[in-house]
Amino acid sequence: MSPVGAMPVSRGAPFKAMIMAAGLGTRLYPLTGQTAKPMVPILNRPVMEHMLHLLHRHGVREVAANLHYHPDKIRSYFGDGSGFGVELRYNLEEHLLGTAGGVGAFRDFLGDGTFVVVSGDGLTDIDLTAFVAAHRENGGVCTMAVKKVDDPSLYGVVVHDEGRVTGFQEKPPAAEALSDLCNCGIYAFEPSVFDFVPPGEFVDWARDVFPSLLAASVPYHVWPLLTYWNDVGNIEQYRLSNFDALLGRVKLEVPGREIAPRVWLGEGTRIEPGVRLEPPLLLGAGCLVEAEAELIGPLIVGDGCVIERGAVLEGVINWDGVKAGRGSRLAGSILGRNVIVHHEAVVHEDAVIGDRSHIAAHALVPPGARYEPRSAVGSASLADDVARDGD
Repeated sequence: MSPVGAMPVSRGAPFKAMIMAAGLGTRLYPLTGQTAKPMVPILNRPVMEHMLHLLHRHGVREVAANLHYHPDKIRSYFGDGSGFGVELRYNLEEHLLGTAGGVGAFRDFLGDGTFVVVSGDGLTDIDLTAFVAAHRENGGVCTMAVKKVDDPSLYGVVVHDEGRVTGFQEKPPAAEALSDLCNCGIYAFEPSVFDFVPPGEFVDWARDVFPSLLAASVPYHVWPLLTYWNDVGNIEQYRLSNFDALLGRVKLEVPGREIAPRVWLGEGTRIEPGVRLEPPLLLGAGCLVEAEAELIGPLIVGDGCVIERGAVLEGVINWDGVKAGRGSRLAGSILGRNVIVHHEAVVHEDAVIGDRSHIAAHALVPPGARYEPRSAVGSASLADDVARDGD
C-alpha cells in the first residue's frame, strides 16, 4: 500500500495529528459485529485509510490513534503507518477514556505544538492546511470545524459571535435553534488545552472540556467547512457516504481502472459477455461476474466477490467475498464479508446482513431487515443449498 494522490499540499509549519479510533460503532451494527468502526469500507477501503491519505496530502507525517474495539484488526492493517507515508503510533484503551481523554493519553507526543484531532470514522476532504492556518491566525486554544446543516435538531450545534464560540445546543428543536452549524468532530488545538484534560480519566470534549473553556473565558473558534463532510455513524449515513464517494461528491481516489465512464474494476476481475452494466459501478479485485447478470448503479462490490448467472444487483454495497447465487435479486441492501446469497433468493431494500451469513435458496429477506453475523436466513436447508450450488 502506498499513499495516493499528488504531492502533499502543505504550507507553513508542520503539525501532528490524532485519529480517534476507539469507538464501538453500535449504530452501524450488524456491520460492526466483527469490524472496528474505522475499518468499515468506503469505496472498498477502510474509512480510516482515506483519513490517513488526507493527512499525508497535507504534510502530516506523525500520527497517533487510540484503540479499543477490535484493536488487532486496525493495528495489523495499518501497521506502523509506513505503507501510508506516516509514522503511526497507538494507545490501547482497556477502558474507554472519552473523546478528550483518549487524546490526553498522547499529551507527551502532541504537546510540542499545534495538532489536529480527527475522527477515524469521518469522511471528508477538508483543506486541513487552510484549517490549521486559520486556527493559528485566530490565536485561540482550539478551532473546531463546523458545517451548515438543514436540520439542526439532528445535531449538536455550535453558537458563536463573529467566530468565537459562545455556547452549544444539543439537538435543539428547529424553532429554538440558535445556530445551523454542527460540530464536525475535527479540531485544531494548542497544547494548553491539556490543562483542561485530567490525565487518566474519562473526559469528553463536548460535555467536559468545551464548557470549561467557556467558563474560564478561554477563547476558541469555529471554522466553516465548505467542502464535503459526513459522519459515517449509522447505516443510512454509511450508505450515503459510499455513494457520494462513488459519484465524486467527495474527493477520494476510486481504486481500480476505469474501463468505461464511471465503471471501475479491480485487478483480476472478470466480466463475462452478456452482462448488463449500468454505472456508476465499482467492483473490487478478483471478482467474477457471470453472463446474464445485471449490475445497476450506484453499486459497490468488494474484492473476491462472485455474481452468478442471471443475478440482479441494484444499489447495493457488498463487502469482500460476497456470493450472489444464480437468479438472486439484491436491491438497496448492504452485505458484510463472505455472505452467501443462494440461488433465487431475494434481498430487499435497506436490509443489512452481517458477516458470514447464509441466505437460503428462494428465501425472502424483507425490507429493513437486520441480521447479525453468521445468521442463517430462510426455511430451506442450507446444507441442501450448498450441495446443489456446489459452494
